[in-house]
Amino acid sequence: MRTRAHSTSRLRAAAAVIATIALVSGCAATSPNAPANANTLTYAINGGTLSGGKMDIHSSAFQATALVMRNSFDSLVYEKADGSFVPWLATSWQISDDGLHYTFDLRGDVTFHDGEPFNAEAVKANFEHVVAPETASADAASLIGYAETGGFYAGTEVIDEFTVRVNFSQPYAPFLQAVSTAKLGFYSPATLRDNAAQLSAGGPGISVGTGPYVLSEYTPDQSIVFTANENYDWAPEGSSHQGAPAIDTLEFRILPESSVRTGALTSGQAQIASDITPNTVSQIGDDFTIQNVTMPGLPYTLFLNEAHGVFADENVRRAFALGVDIGPAVETIYQGQAERAWSILSPATPNSYDPSLEDSWAFDPDQANALLDASGWTERDSEGYRTKGGARLSAQWLAYTPVSDANASLGDVVQSDLRDIGFEIVRDNREIAQYYEAFDARDYDLSDWSFPSVDADVLRAHLHSGGYKNGSSTADPVVDQLLDDAIATSDPTEREALYQQLQQWNATHVVMVPITVPTAITAYSKTIENLSFDLYGQPLFYEASLTTAP
Repeated sequence: MRTRAHSTSRLRAAAAVIATIALVSGCAATSPNAPANANTLTYAINGGTLSGGKMDIHSSAFQATALVMRNSFDSLVYEKADGSFVPWLATSWQISDDGLHYTFDLRGDVTFHDGEPFNAEAVKANFEHVVAPETASADAASLIGYAETGGFYAGTEVIDEFTVRVNFSQPYAPFLQAVSTAKLGFYSPATLRDNAAQLSAGGPGISVGTGPYVLSEYTPDQSIVFTANENYDWAPEGSSHQGAPAIDTLEFRILPESSVRTGALTSGQAQIASDITPNTVSQIGDDFTIQNVTMPGLPYTLFLNEAHGVFADENVRRAFALGVDIGPAVETIYQGQAERAWSILSPATPNSYDPSLEDSWAFDPDQANALLDASGWTERDSEGYRTKGGARLSAQWLAYTPVSDANASLGDVVQSDLRDIGFEIVRDNREIAQYYEAFDARDYDLSDWSFPSVDADVLRAHLHSGGYKNGSSTADPVVDQLLDDAIATSDPTEREALYQQLQQWNATHVVMVPITVPTAITAYSKTIENLSFDLYGQPLFYEASLTTAP
């Protein structure tokens, strides 16, 4: 009982500090419904991951890249809220009976921001850029089905000026969803040719797409400015707006601290802010609309590296999961704005989630202690940590900065709860470049992240032996086969059964510990009308407009 009381007190203190910071930042609110320029929308975003060469839609795996660059980059198809697809840059498409060929008929009236025509050659050039070794693509390459070994993307073929065929060596069911994402959007062939080495840095004249907004100014770590593409006239089918955007200028202000973003919103310096901390929602006030979307894909998860250190032992991995009191931690830190995760897929992921895993394991320090005893961690050192053969039971937790307030508080809980069973967790927060050095070498014991995806194929990147985000270093032929089978069938029922088997496999082997189902919380002024959101909870500005205060 002492341990639970101590944890609850600590959680309340952490939540109070977070809330106080946000309240102080927002107390200077003056006119939240008065933009400085009626034709300019200012958007406060986290954006901390954009620095250091993460502006290329084809090479960056960060969702912040897709959030920002969606404004300049269109896709072949558009995915609606019900999961169906409608034409965008492609007017129609056909999938061969054997699932090996996707043929797209393209619009003939689309031009890039630099005046270059959009056509089949442009599609081919972009898909070749995704898979080129020098692009060093991760997420986009996975989306297109490419891998240096074991991939099934077989190339793109120009049929005629406005017809293109994408070929695969085996059926690839997730491809249509993949080409609806910004990460498989299209650069001007001229910028691919002339600015290939600068795409990761990005900027005006470099990040050149076909989208409704042109990237016109970029100050790294400060702001990104987009201006309306006056020639735009190829919105997705069914769009409520046609032609050039109604808002002349979008200014993305990069503010990594959540309290600063909230303060910018409530003081009128921004009309919209995302990555809102759950604790601060109640302090934003009634002058703003709050959009809270449960995100599909991978929940916020702790990845236990079974190929490194103590987590090679399944007993230790199971003890780790049982030794953390996840439920009260999520409830206290997120204050009802997010739910505890029970599975390695979010409940919002279509045709995949296994609800039978809900309430399937509980905080059980006694069982955790028994598992560690069984694995020989029976001695204690002078600080109370378990030892075996003179070595301390310790795990290095690798994370990249900035670490959100919520994740930092959750980390405190993990450290404290596991210390009570004699398990040391050492936090190792690094800048992104240093983080990836250790991550790519798998030189860590555990790491953490979430990853939004509308398709459960997101698990292939995270569990397949060839997956680029396989943070647990899992190499199980059973898992590989399940993942391979899931992408080879287009039958929703069959795919759901396969993905549920994968979720059950992890519940047994515990290479990933799901913590919370992530939500995208966005707050915006009521002067913004017709704002829409994609399936990831990200705002879309093409159909939006600004009005004066009511």
